[in-house]
Amino acid sequence: MRSPRPPYPLHGPRELGRSGVTVPPLGLGCAPLGNLYRAVPEERAAAVVRAALATGATHFDTAPHYGLGLSEERLGRALRGRDRGTYTLATKVGRRLRPLAPGEEADGEGFVATPARARVRDLTRDGIRATLEASLERLGADAADIVYLHDVEEHLPEVYATGFPALAELRGQGLVRAIGFGMNHSGILARLVADLDVDVVLCAGRWTLLERTAFDDLLPVCERRGTSVVVGGVYNSGLLADPSPGAPYDYAPAPAALLERARQLAAVCDGFDVSLKAAALRFPFGHPAVASAVVGAAAPEEATENAALFARDIPDALWHTLVARGLLAPDLPLPLTAAPGA
Repeated sequence: MRSPRPPYPLHGPRELGRSGVTVPPLGLGCAPLGNLYRAVPEERAAAVVRAALATGATHFDTAPHYGLGLSEERLGRALRGRDRGTYTLATKVGRRLRPLAPGEEADGEGFVATPARARVRDLTRDGIRATLEASLERLGADAADIVYLHDVEEHLPEVYATGFPALAELRGQGLVRAIGFGMNHSGILARLVADLDVDVVLCAGRWTLLERTAFDDLLPVCERRGTSVVVGGVYNSGLLADPSPGAPYDYAPAPAALLERARQLAAVCDGFDVSLKAAALRFPFGHPAVASAVVGAAAPEEATENAALFARDIPDALWHTLVARGLLAPDLPLPLTAAPGA
């Protein structure tokens, strides 16, 4: 059993599990580079990566799923010629890409203007290796620092039989440094962390100002096992970025009750001259298992803004006020700056 640890400081690198891989607290989620919902011009995609590097957000999270390989290709081109030791790469396996058959059309699954490829579920040993090799070719890299099994919640028998053992073998051979799972089902992540030797998990949307599910199931087992958590979806797909009518929550229109709660959160933040986005980005770091957050950007200005939001000083009184007004439960850990009892 690995020992629990105190919360990370808000700045500086942090190790993922006991892998030796360190990441900054803020990383770049690279789904937008794969034309998520809208096309991003090639030069703008490269500018996003340059902006992230300039701000110190030197951890890049991508996947074959993102734009059917387009995200990986663009990220690889943008990083070409840079010192490999100055950034970390995370990609994913579980979906292998293949060329389209004659007459077949690409299913973007939310990504537009994608290459002519199709996704194939493949959790076999050979499939895992082939998927990673293809990703590294698109990235122009010799190795990935972190590899996740991606969205495998409906394929757990294959995960236990072949998928995770294949990743563990790659880690044992030194071809991958840190391994884990990425999905938005925190309960399943908790089971996998409890059962397997997992360095890190990427959990999207389940540990936010609006969603505590991961606090109740995943985070306790991660703290107990010494498994690090990278948080995605800190804005719950948009509601915590702009709580206006029609705002999305988990990729669907937000229910009225959640929209109202988000507005109340924003009102409290405004009273402290803090944006709701800054509070949403900082909140997950109250838990000691959280090592980093990855946030997407479709323009360089967004990457720069994310870094500025993360650097924003947030008074402890804001968090205490959210608790006092019933907008955060009193049992939740808060990202306080003052020492306990101070």
